[in-house]
Amino acid sequence: MKFSVSGRSAATGVVAAAVSTVMLLTTGSTAGAAPARAAAAAPDIPVANVKAHLAQLQSIATANGGNRAHGKAGYKASLDYVKGKLDAAGFTTTVQSFTSSGSTGYNLIADWPGGDANHVVMAGSHLDSVSAGPGINDNGSGSAAVLETALAVSRAGYKPTKHLRFAWWGAEELGMVGSRTYVNGLSTANRSKISDYLNFDMIASPNPGYFVYDDDPAIEKTFKDYFTGLNIATEPETEGDGRSDHAPFKNAGIPVGGLFSGADYIKTAAQATKWGGTSGKAFDACYHRSCDTSSNIDDTALDRNSDAIAHSVWELSS
Repeated sequence: MKFSVSGRSAATGVVAAAVSTVMLLTTGSTAGAAPARAAAAAPDIPVANVKAHLAQLQSIATANGGNRAHGKAGYKASLDYVKGKLDAAGFTTTVQSFTSSGSTGYNLIADWPGGDANHVVMAGSHLDSVSAGPGINDNGSGSAAVLETALAVSRAGYKPTKHLRFAWWGAEELGMVGSRTYVNGLSTANRSKISDYLNFDMIASPNPGYFVYDDDPAIEKTFKDYFTGLNIATEPETEGDGRSDHAPFKNAGIPVGGLFSGADYIKTAAQATKWGGTSGKAFDACYHRSCDTSSNIDDTALDRNSDAIAHSVWELSS
């Protein structure tokens, strides 16, 4: 996640997805009328699968100078890993290139066949790290969870009403360059087809909070209702406005939402009472540092947030 120098300017085990089935209740319905279409239930996202992707991203960083930054071999290897998984799962993938700071960068876009192409639900995360470290929480965590959600779509043979698109952005750490390139390249008509953009940037901080973007009310409610079903209180994520990949979409008038588990802001005593963890300590003390490795992950936050991502994708696209 990209922030200013002054700070973030921005029960172990698999948690079952909480899904509510919406039914149409009428008084005196017409005889022979078709029953209401029930929303499909999102599958549980196995946290072990998400962690396996993180292990691969860590190995890629280790083999490529300790990072996965824009313009470095580790970034391209990360993109190739994600693309290979998606291609094998039946997605149509597109690599979009751009230039920033004298180096070529890449976005990866993956479309799931079917659904109404005039109503697109899109989920994304930035795949690049800073040059200081491997970026496993920032933002391997979001990237791995979005990848595993996409693979769950394939495993389920999901047939959404709306079209599903997933994205992994390059050069976010340089100022959302990849996502801005993508949005700026869309025609007005194609921008209007994106009904929801969901952003996931840092979702497994080791001293985690549960923050929900408060941009679009309908998307926000989808996430808040999910966590309410787990008896987990959330707080609005307001500090990151304009500082992650949802910003170009929001600026283009596209409804946005997302999740965040905290960066270098300090957890308060009230937040520690609510969520556990340690008050007086950063949500992620390894933010933008070399210690943001595979050991810098809270499994419970990763599990809960991964399931919440799947829930939102199913709920908003059905």
